Amino acid sequence: MRFAPSALVLAVAAGLPFYASADVNIYGKANVTVQSSDEGEGSFTEIKSNASRLGFKGSEGIADGLDVVYKLEFQVDLSDADSKGDKDNITARNQYVGLKGNFGQIVIGRNDTALKQSQGKVDLFSDLEGDIKNVFKGENRLGDSVTYTSNSLNGFKVIASYIAEDDTDADNGYSVALTYGDKGLKKSNVYAAIAADSEVKGYDILRATVGTKVVGIKLGAMYQTQEPAAGGEDSDGFLVSAAYAIDKTVLKAQYQTMDFAGNDRNAMTAGVDYKFNKSTKLFGFYTKFDDDASADEDYLAVGMEYKF
Repeated sequence: MRFAPSALVLAVAAGLPFYASADVNIYGKANVTVQSSDEGEGSFTEIKSNASRLGFKGSEGIADGLDVVYKLEFQVDLSDADSKGDKDNITARNQYVGLKGNFGQIVIGRNDTALKQSQGKVDLFSDLEGDIKNVFKGENRLGDSVTYTSNSLNGFKVIASYIAEDDTDADNGYSVALTYGDKGLKKSNVYAAIAADSEVKGYDILRATVGTKVVGIKLGAMYQTQEPAAGGEDSDGFLVSAAYAIDKTVLKAQYQTMDFAGNDRNAMTAGVDYKFNKSTKLFGFYTKFDDDASADEDYLAVGMEYKF
Protein backbone atom coordinates (compact mmCIF):
# COMPACT_ATOMS: atom_id res chain seq x y z
CA MET A 1 0.00 0.00 0.00
CA ARG A 2 1.33 3.46 -0.89
CA PHE A 3 0.95 6.30 1.63
CA ALA A 4 0.95 10.03 0.89
CA PRO A 5 3.58 11.91 2.97
CA SER A 6 0.88 13.42 5.22
CA ALA A 7 -0.58 9.98 5.94
CA LEU A 8 2.89 8.67 6.68
CA VAL A 9 3.53 11.43 9.23
CA LEU A 10 0.26 10.64 11.02
CA ALA A 11 1.08 6.95 11.04
CA VAL A 12 4.52 7.56 12.55
CA ALA A 13 3.07 9.94 15.14
CA ALA A 14 0.39 7.43 16.12
CA GLY A 15 2.89 4.61 16.47
CA LEU A 16 5.63 6.31 18.47
CA PRO A 17 3.95 6.28 21.91
CA PHE A 18 3.92 2.48 21.90
CA TYR A 19 7.72 2.35 22.05
CA ALA A 20 7.95 3.04 25.74
CA SER A 21 11.60 1.97 26.00
CA ALA A 22 12.79 4.65 23.57
CA ASP A 23 13.39 8.32 24.34
CA VAL A 24 11.03 10.07 21.89
CA ASN A 25 10.76 13.83 21.49
CA ILE A 26 8.01 15.30 19.29
CA TYR A 27 8.80 18.88 18.32
CA GLY A 28 7.92 21.47 15.73
CA LYS A 29 7.78 25.07 14.61
CA ALA A 30 5.12 27.16 12.89
CA ASN A 31 6.49 30.30 11.23
CA VAL A 32 4.22 32.38 8.99
CA THR A 33 4.62 35.87 7.50
CA VAL A 34 2.34 38.31 5.73
CA GLN A 35 4.53 40.23 3.35
CA SER A 36 4.72 42.69 0.51
CA SER A 37 7.08 41.26 -2.09
CA ASP A 38 8.61 42.94 -5.15
CA GLU A 39 10.72 40.65 -7.33
CA GLY A 40 11.23 43.13 -10.15
CA GLU A 41 7.80 43.26 -11.75
CA GLY A 42 5.86 45.20 -9.13
CA SER A 43 4.84 44.46 -5.56
CA PHE A 44 2.25 41.89 -4.43
CA THR A 45 0.98 40.61 -1.10
CA GLU A 46 1.54 37.01 -0.06
CA ILE A 47 1.39 34.77 2.98
CA LYS A 48 4.43 32.52 3.39
CA SER A 49 5.20 29.55 5.57
CA ASN A 50 8.89 29.77 6.43
CA ALA A 51 10.25 26.26 6.95
CA SER A 52 7.49 25.34 9.40
CA ARG A 53 8.11 21.80 10.54
CA LEU A 54 7.12 18.74 12.56
CA GLY A 55 9.69 16.27 13.82
CA PHE A 56 10.34 13.16 15.86
CA LYS A 57 13.74 12.49 17.35
CA GLY A 58 15.14 10.36 20.09
CA SER A 59 17.55 7.68 21.23
CA GLU A 60 17.63 4.30 22.92
CA GLY A 61 20.45 2.52 24.71
CA ILE A 62 21.35 -0.73 22.99
CA ALA A 63 24.61 -1.56 24.78
CA ASP A 64 26.85 -0.16 27.50
CA GLY A 65 27.82 3.34 26.28
CA LEU A 66 26.11 2.89 22.91
CA ASP A 67 22.81 4.45 21.78
CA VAL A 68 20.82 4.28 18.58
CA VAL A 69 19.70 7.79 17.54
CA TYR A 70 17.18 8.90 14.95
CA LYS A 71 15.41 11.94 13.54
CA LEU A 72 12.42 12.15 11.20
CA GLU A 73 11.69 15.77 10.34
CA PHE A 74 9.10 17.05 7.85
CA GLN A 75 8.58 20.55 6.47
CA VAL A 76 4.95 21.66 6.43
CA ASP A 77 3.64 24.46 4.19
CA LEU A 78 0.98 26.28 6.22
CA SER A 79 0.11 28.81 3.53
CA ASP A 80 -0.45 28.31 -0.19
CA ALA A 81 0.52 24.78 -1.28
CA ASP A 82 -2.97 24.02 -2.62
CA SER A 83 -3.21 27.21 -4.68
CA LYS A 84 0.02 26.30 -6.47
CA GLY A 85 -1.25 22.88 -7.44
CA ASP A 86 1.12 20.97 -5.14
CA LYS A 87 0.14 17.35 -4.48
CA ASP A 88 1.07 17.59 -0.83
CA ASN A 89 2.25 20.30 1.53
CA ILE A 90 4.73 18.05 3.37
CA THR A 91 8.35 17.59 2.26
CA ALA A 92 11.43 15.94 3.78
CA ARG A 93 13.98 17.67 6.00
CA ASN A 94 16.70 15.93 8.06
CA GLN A 95 15.84 12.25 8.35
CA TYR A 96 18.39 9.72 9.55
CA VAL A 97 19.30 6.87 11.90
CA GLY A 98 22.65 6.12 13.49
CA LEU A 99 24.78 5.34 16.52
CA LYS A 100 26.18 7.50 19.32
CA GLY A 101 28.89 6.60 21.81
CA ASN A 102 32.26 7.61 23.18
CA PHE A 103 33.51 7.79 19.58
CA GLY A 104 30.99 10.53 18.72
CA GLN A 105 27.95 10.13 16.48
CA ILE A 106 27.52 8.68 13.01
CA VAL A 107 24.21 8.85 11.13
CA ILE A 108 22.98 7.69 7.72
CA GLY A 109 20.23 9.28 5.65
CA ARG A 110 19.27 12.84 4.71
CA ASN A 111 21.16 15.52 6.63
CA ASP A 112 22.62 19.03 6.53
CA THR A 113 26.20 18.93 5.27
CA ALA A 114 29.10 19.71 7.59
CA LEU A 115 29.59 23.06 5.84
CA LYS A 116 25.98 24.06 6.36
CA GLN A 117 26.09 23.05 10.02
CA SER A 118 29.25 25.11 10.51
CA GLN A 119 27.36 28.41 10.11
CA GLY A 120 26.17 28.14 13.71
CA LYS A 121 23.71 30.98 14.37
CA VAL A 122 25.50 33.74 12.48
CA ASP A 123 22.65 33.87 9.93
CA LEU A 124 20.07 35.93 11.86
CA PHE A 125 17.38 35.58 9.18
CA SER A 126 17.60 31.85 8.49
CA ASP A 127 14.52 30.45 6.66
CA LEU A 128 13.34 33.97 5.79
CA GLU A 129 13.95 36.06 2.65
CA GLY A 130 17.35 37.18 4.01
CA ASP A 131 18.59 33.58 4.46
CA ILE A 132 22.24 33.29 3.40
CA LYS A 133 21.29 30.56 0.90
CA ASN A 134 19.92 33.28 -1.38
CA VAL A 135 23.46 34.62 -1.94
CA PHE A 136 25.94 31.88 -0.94
CA LYS A 137 26.18 28.34 -2.32
CA GLY A 138 26.63 25.47 0.12
CA GLU A 139 23.43 25.51 2.19
CA ASN A 140 22.71 21.89 1.32
CA ARG A 141 20.59 19.20 2.92
CA LEU A 142 21.31 16.00 1.03
CA GLY A 143 20.20 12.39 0.99
CA ASP A 144 22.52 9.44 0.33
CA SER A 145 24.80 10.83 3.03
CA VAL A 146 26.78 9.64 6.04
CA THR A 147 27.60 12.24 8.71
CA TYR A 148 30.12 11.90 11.53
CA THR A 149 30.22 14.33 14.47
CA SER A 150 32.92 13.98 17.10
CA ASN A 151 32.45 14.58 20.79
CA SER A 152 33.72 17.92 22.09
CA LEU A 153 37.43 18.05 22.98
CA ASN A 154 38.29 21.27 24.81
CA GLY A 155 35.53 22.99 22.85
CA PHE A 156 36.55 21.63 19.42
CA LYS A 157 34.37 19.39 17.27
CA VAL A 158 34.89 17.74 13.89
CA ILE A 159 31.98 17.21 11.48
CA ALA A 160 32.39 15.22 8.26
CA SER A 161 29.84 14.37 5.56
CA TYR A 162 30.15 11.80 2.79
CA ILE A 163 27.59 12.09 -0.01
CA ALA A 164 27.35 9.01 -2.26
CA GLU A 165 27.31 9.75 -5.99
CA ASP A 166 24.17 7.59 -6.57
CA ASP A 167 24.93 7.56 -10.32
CA THR A 168 27.62 6.09 -12.58
CA ASP A 169 28.36 9.51 -14.11
CA ALA A 170 28.52 11.43 -10.81
CA ASP A 171 31.23 11.94 -8.19
CA ASN A 172 31.17 11.37 -4.45
CA GLY A 173 30.91 14.56 -2.42
CA TYR A 174 32.76 15.45 0.77
CA SER A 175 32.06 18.15 3.35
CA VAL A 176 34.17 18.75 6.48
CA ALA A 177 34.17 21.28 9.30
CA LEU A 178 36.12 22.09 12.44
CA THR A 179 34.17 24.10 15.00
CA TYR A 180 35.03 25.68 18.33
CA GLY A 181 32.76 26.93 21.10
CA ASP A 182 29.03 27.25 21.57
CA LYS A 183 27.10 28.36 18.48
CA GLY A 184 24.41 29.97 20.67
CA LEU A 185 27.06 31.90 22.66
CA LYS A 186 25.40 30.77 25.89
CA LYS A 187 28.32 28.75 27.29
CA SER A 188 31.16 30.67 25.64
CA ASN A 189 31.78 34.15 24.25
CA VAL A 190 33.22 32.88 20.97
CA TYR A 191 32.09 30.51 18.23
CA ALA A 192 34.40 29.82 15.28
CA ALA A 193 34.40 27.37 12.38
CA ILE A 194 36.22 26.59 9.20
CA ALA A 195 34.60 24.28 6.63
CA ALA A 196 35.01 23.05 3.08
CA ASP A 197 32.97 21.26 0.41
CA SER A 198 34.40 19.18 -2.42
CA GLU A 199 32.15 18.09 -5.29
CA VAL A 200 29.01 18.85 -3.27
CA LYS A 201 26.04 19.73 -5.49
CA GLY A 202 28.41 20.93 -8.21
CA TYR A 203 30.58 23.26 -6.10
CA ASP A 204 33.86 23.41 -4.19
CA ILE A 205 33.59 25.81 -1.26
CA LEU A 206 35.72 27.18 1.57
CA ARG A 207 33.93 28.96 4.44
CA ALA A 208 35.15 30.62 7.66
CA THR A 209 32.71 31.72 10.38
CA VAL A 210 33.04 33.55 13.68
CA GLY A 211 30.54 34.77 16.27
CA THR A 212 31.08 36.65 19.53
CA LYS A 213 29.47 38.92 22.13
CA VAL A 214 30.67 42.47 22.82
CA VAL A 215 28.92 44.61 25.49
CA GLY A 216 25.68 42.70 25.01
CA ILE A 217 25.76 42.77 21.20
CA LYS A 218 25.98 39.47 19.32
CA LEU A 219 28.25 39.89 16.31
CA GLY A 220 28.78 37.46 13.45
CA ALA A 221 30.96 37.32 10.36
CA MET A 222 31.48 34.84 7.54
CA TYR A 223 33.83 34.68 4.56
CA GLN A 224 33.25 32.31 1.64
CA THR A 225 34.95 31.46 -1.62
CA GLN A 226 33.23 29.12 -4.08
CA GLU A 227 33.73 27.78 -7.59
CA PRO A 228 32.03 25.24 -9.86
CA ALA A 229 33.54 21.78 -9.33
CA ALA A 230 33.64 21.24 -13.10
CA GLY A 231 35.78 24.36 -13.53
CA GLY A 232 35.10 28.05 -13.89
CA GLU A 233 35.70 31.36 -12.16
CA ASP A 234 35.68 31.45 -8.39
CA SER A 235 33.52 33.89 -6.41
CA ASP A 236 34.24 35.53 -3.08
CA GLY A 237 31.89 37.08 -0.56
CA PHE A 238 31.30 37.87 3.08
CA LEU A 239 28.54 38.37 5.64
CA VAL A 240 28.29 40.46 8.80
CA SER A 241 25.44 40.43 11.32
CA ALA A 242 24.54 42.01 14.65
CA ALA A 243 21.79 41.51 17.24
CA TYR A 244 21.01 43.49 20.39
CA ALA A 245 18.41 42.53 22.99
CA ILE A 246 16.44 45.10 24.99
CA ASP A 247 14.32 43.17 27.48
CA LYS A 248 11.94 41.12 25.26
CA THR A 249 12.83 42.98 22.04
CA VAL A 250 15.71 41.99 19.77
CA LEU A 251 17.02 44.36 17.09
CA LYS A 252 18.81 42.63 14.19
CA ALA A 253 20.71 43.62 11.05
CA GLN A 254 22.63 41.66 8.42
CA TYR A 255 24.60 42.43 5.26
CA GLN A 256 25.83 39.87 2.72
CA THR A 257 27.60 40.16 -0.62
CA MET A 258 29.06 37.85 -3.26
CA ASP A 259 31.02 38.72 -6.41
CA PHE A 260 29.91 36.43 -9.26
CA ALA A 261 32.55 37.03 -11.95
CA GLY A 262 32.27 40.79 -11.62
CA ASN A 263 28.51 40.85 -10.95
CA ASP A 264 27.79 41.63 -7.32
CA ARG A 265 24.75 40.32 -5.46
CA ASN A 266 24.12 42.11 -2.18
CA ALA A 267 21.52 41.42 0.51
CA MET A 268 20.61 43.82 3.30
CA THR A 269 18.12 42.90 6.04
CA ALA A 270 16.93 44.73 9.14
CA GLY A 271 14.45 43.26 11.58
CA VAL A 272 12.97 43.21 15.05
CA ASP A 273 11.69 40.34 17.22
CA TYR A 274 9.38 40.61 20.23
CA LYS A 275 9.53 37.48 22.39
CA PHE A 276 6.52 36.70 24.57
CA ASN A 277 8.34 33.64 25.96
CA LYS A 278 10.75 30.94 24.81
CA SER A 279 8.21 29.46 22.39
CA THR A 280 6.37 32.45 20.89
CA LYS A 281 7.46 35.63 19.16
CA LEU A 282 6.21 38.30 16.78
CA PHE A 283 8.69 39.69 14.28
CA GLY A 284 9.11 41.96 11.30
CA PHE A 285 11.83 42.48 8.69
CA TYR A 286 12.78 44.34 5.54
CA THR A 287 15.07 42.64 3.01
CA LYS A 288 16.54 44.17 -0.14
CA PHE A 289 18.57 42.35 -2.81
CA ASP A 290 20.73 44.45 -5.15
CA ASP A 291 21.93 42.35 -8.10
CA ASP A 292 24.04 43.59 -11.02
CA ALA A 293 22.78 40.75 -13.24
CA SER A 294 19.04 40.87 -12.53
CA ALA A 295 16.23 43.01 -11.15
CA ASP A 296 16.37 44.21 -7.54
CA GLU A 297 14.09 42.54 -4.99
CA ASP A 298 12.36 43.97 -1.91
CA TYR A 299 10.47 42.22 0.89
CA LEU A 300 8.63 43.82 3.82
CA ALA A 301 7.03 41.36 6.27
CA VAL A 302 5.47 40.82 9.67
CA GLY A 303 5.04 37.39 11.13
CA MET A 304 4.63 35.03 14.06
CA GLU A 305 6.59 32.01 15.22
CA TYR A 306 5.54 29.32 17.69
CA LYS A 307 7.82 26.45 18.74
CA PHE A 308 6.79 23.31 20.57
